[in-house]
Amino acid sequence: MLQELTIHNFAIIESLSLSFEEGMTVLTGETGAGKSIIIDALGLLVGGRGSSQFIRHGEDKLSLEGLFHLPSENRPLEDLLSESGIDFSDGMVVLERTVFKSGKNVCRVNGKLVTTGLLRDVGAKLLDIHTQHEHQELMQDEFHLSLLDRFASQTLSKPIQAYKATFANYKQAEREFHHFTQNERELAQRLDMLRFQEQEITAANLESGEEERLTEQKNRLVNFEKLSESLSAAYNALTGEPGGLTFTGEAMRELEAASSVTNEYRALGENVASSFYQLEDAVSEIRQALDQLEFQPDELNEIENRLAELSQLKRKYGKTIDDIIRYYEEIQIEIDQLENSEQSVGKLEEKVEEWKLKTKEQAEVLTEIRHKAARKLEKQIKQELNQLYMEKAIFEVHFVKMAEFQETGQDEVIFYISTNPGEPAKPLSKVASGGELSRMMLALKTIFSRHQGITSIIFDEVDTGVSGRVAQAIAEKIYAVSVGSQVLCISHLPQVAAMADHHFYITKQVQNDRTNTRVEKITGEEKVLEIGRMIAGTEVTKLAKQHAEEMIEQANAIKKNNE
Repeated sequence: MLQELTIHNFAIIESLSLSFEEGMTVLTGETGAGKSIIIDALGLLVGGRGSSQFIRHGEDKLSLEGLFHLPSENRPLEDLLSESGIDFSDGMVVLERTVFKSGKNVCRVNGKLVTTGLLRDVGAKLLDIHTQHEHQELMQDEFHLSLLDRFASQTLSKPIQAYKATFANYKQAEREFHHFTQNERELAQRLDMLRFQEQEITAANLESGEEERLTEQKNRLVNFEKLSESLSAAYNALTGEPGGLTFTGEAMRELEAASSVTNEYRALGENVASSFYQLEDAVSEIRQALDQLEFQPDELNEIENRLAELSQLKRKYGKTIDDIIRYYEEIQIEIDQLENSEQSVGKLEEKVEEWKLKTKEQAEVLTEIRHKAARKLEKQIKQELNQLYMEKAIFEVHFVKMAEFQETGQDEVIFYISTNPGEPAKPLSKVASGGELSRMMLALKTIFSRHQGITSIIFDEVDTGVSGRVAQAIAEKIYAVSVGSQVLCISHLPQVAAMADHHFYITKQVQNDRTNTRVEKITGEEKVLEIGRMIAGTEVTKLAKQHAEEMIEQANAIKKNNE
């Protein structure tokens, strides 16, 4: 449930903070006062498309913040927050979004920086915003499948995820097959190139770690004189007269003499003796190293030529020798495939057919689930339309099997409707009027609110094109939705305003040559006057006021009967 909304520098709103409660809240006011701006701000807060054009003139940024109470039954939202590492232990969700003039967006959920995509995913599980745009979508046949799938989401979610994974594998197998067979000449040219590369790498006779070993050998040869000088100096320091070995030997003998007098110096003598023998071994190894040290110009040339060859291969086939070896193994596999193309094509064809069969089987599962859901939806839509004075309406979900598999399956879904007795049902997009579309969408929203776990629903002028008893029916229907879900509703109908539990009146004011939106919660006499204005227009007559009071009394009676 939405509890708090704070808006700064959004369109003509300089600063606005609103508190919302459970039940049905209506927002009314004159055209252009900023009612829809508040809904636009909510849409941006829950991940809608951002733009610097929303920023109030003269400001550098806009900021939005919304506080939501997390419903206990919204398991998908809890799973999403947990997977994203967002703490919600206090049962609250705070969404924040800042849009800068540069176009930069900063989004946070419970203080954690998130992407716009994640903000949108979280927002979709907290708020369901219905606008006139959805009326337009309802007129598009391709939108109907997604509506049916939303209705069947509980039984369809896992099967459709499995289908999408299988469909992706099927399309990948198709791409591999087409890539392999699209042009025999290209394949022949590639085979020639791969064979040349294979021969070149084979001739190089590469070994893992060879480059490092050769580099070490090169460094040794290049620095021959330095190595010879250092080893000779070390040898002379140990064996010269006098030298380190001579002094250490003399120290060893003196300590042996001291140890013969007292055991106190035995350990010290043994340590010096150990050092003496280690130095003797070192002298031997240095002498051997000097004897083996030999400068060979031919060897240096061979090493430099080999390193140049390896460098050239790395420029062609990989950053390291191991990369070249791995590339060599990969092209051998591809060469084998190309040399045995008929066999490879056969395997790829089998792979395509295998995934196509699995896709077909899983698409049929989706179709079966959708047909069952369609019958339930038809029945529930009929019940809802009856309550909206469309008791003669016929609503049908028609299926068309597409020739090719799509990411959503093989079904095309079109809603059909007949609003006049004796007339056959036709596509909704061809026959429905504005008022009928409003009632159809309200019926869908009423049904979906029971299935999706979303506890905050926003209606932005869903009552377009209706009046009289239909307007009253829509008001009662919106109120019925609010019993199980928080509802925020922008409306021009006095019947809807009368049914509301909470009423916000929105006005536009000019201060210091700047336009600003002001929101005031009204009750009692103020509410009566506003509903009277909605009935009569600019001047609230005594009769209009009396009519408004009767509407409120009637609304209270309806609510009491439904408790």
